[in-house]
Amino acid sequence: MPDTEREWQDWVRRTLRVELARREIGYVELSDRLRVMGIQETPKNLSNKVARGMFTAAFFCACLSAIGCDRIRLDDGH
Repeated sequence: MPDTEREWQDWVRRTLRVELARREIGYVELSDRLRVMGIQETPKNLSNKVARGMFTAAFFCACLSAIGCDRIRLDDGH
């Protein structure tokens, strides 16, 4: 499990990327799905946010919901 804030940032970034890849969803499609939920993010903004790994828990959960991910494991991140 991550210990430091930086390790947690890496964990959420990695987890979101893995879940997107598992579903073969790119940032354009994620942007479209979030827009349906009322969240306006361009594909470029999404790419930047995920690359930094610095976003709110609410944003992380919204992305997971948008791609149909209803579970993540904290012990291994996927």
